[in-house]
Amino acid sequence: MQKDKWLFEISPRNNLFDLNLKEVWQYRDLLFLFVKRDVITLYKQTILGPLWYLIQPLFTSVIFTLVFNDIAGISTGKVPPFLFNLAGVTIWNYFKECLMATSDTFKKNAAIFGKVYFPRVIMPMSIVISNLLKFLIQIFIFICFYIYYYVDGYEVMPNIYIYVFPFLIVAMGMIGLGLGMIISSMITKYRDLFFLVSFGVQLLMYISAVMYPLDLMREKLIDSDKGTDYSWIVDFNPIAHLIEFGRFILLNDGSYSLFGLIYTIVFIILVFFLGLLIFNKTEKTFIDTI
Repeated sequence: MQKDKWLFEISPRNNLFDLNLKEVWQYRDLLFLFVKRDVITLYKQTILGPLWYLIQPLFTSVIFTLVFNDIAGISTGKVPPFLFNLAGVTIWNYFKECLMATSDTFKKNAAIFGKVYFPRVIMPMSIVISNLLKFLIQIFIFICFYIYYYVDGYEVMPNIYIYVFPFLIVAMGMIGLGLGMIISSMITKYRDLFFLVSFGVQLLMYISAVMYPLDLMREKLIDSDKGTDYSWIVDFNPIAHLIEFGRFILLNDGSYSLFGLIYTIVFIILVFFLGLLIFNKTEKTFIDTI
C-alpha cells in the first residue's frame, strides 16, 4: 500500500534543540496576516490613532529634560538635552513594547491556540514586526526635532556608523522577543509574574542609560572613598550598551565600548535562541496549565 504524501505533517517533537524555523517559514503568510491584524486593530478604535505614539515619547522626553537636566543638572555635552532624551526614549520604547507585548503571548492567545494549529512562535514574532510601525512613527518625530536643532545652529550630525542603526533596532527586537518568549513560558504557570515584569521594566529603564550618558552612570556608581564599585550594573546591562551606541550613531556624541558591544551581541544571540527553545517546548503542554 502506497503511503500518502502530505503537504504538512504535524507530529510531536522530541528533539530539545528543534528551533522549528523551517515551519515558521512555511507559515510566513500567516505571520504577515497577524502583522496586518495588529496594525489595523491598533488604530481602529482610537480617536488620535498614531498620534498616541508621538505624544508618549514627547511628554516623557520633556519630563526627563526638566527633572534630570534642568533640576538635577546632568550635562549632555553639545547635544540639546531634549534631543538627547528623545533619542534614548525612542530606542528604549521599541524594546519595551516588544518585551511587554510578547511576555503575555500564551495567556492572551490561549483561545486561538486551543482551536487551531500553527507554529506558536509566529504570534510573538508578528508583534515584534508590527511594533516597527510604532518605532517608525517615533523616529519620524525625532528626525523633525533633529532638523529643527540643526537649523537652529546646534552641532548635531550622525556619524559614519549610521548604516549600522537598522541592525541596532533588529538587535533591540531580538532581545525583546527572546526575553518575552522566556517570560511568556513562565507565565503559563505563574500568572502574577506579568505584574512583576511590568514593575521590573520600569526599574530597568533607570539603569539602561535612557536619560543620562553611560559614562556618567559608571562615574556615579564608583565610590573611591568607600572602595565600592557598582559600575558592573551598567557594564553588564546589554540594553544600556545598545541605547548608548544608538545615541552615538544618531548624535555623534558620547562613547561606546567594543567589549560592551561584543558582549551585547553574544548575550542577544544566546537569549534569543534560549527563548525560542523554551517557547517551543512550552507550546506542547501550556494548554494544560493556562
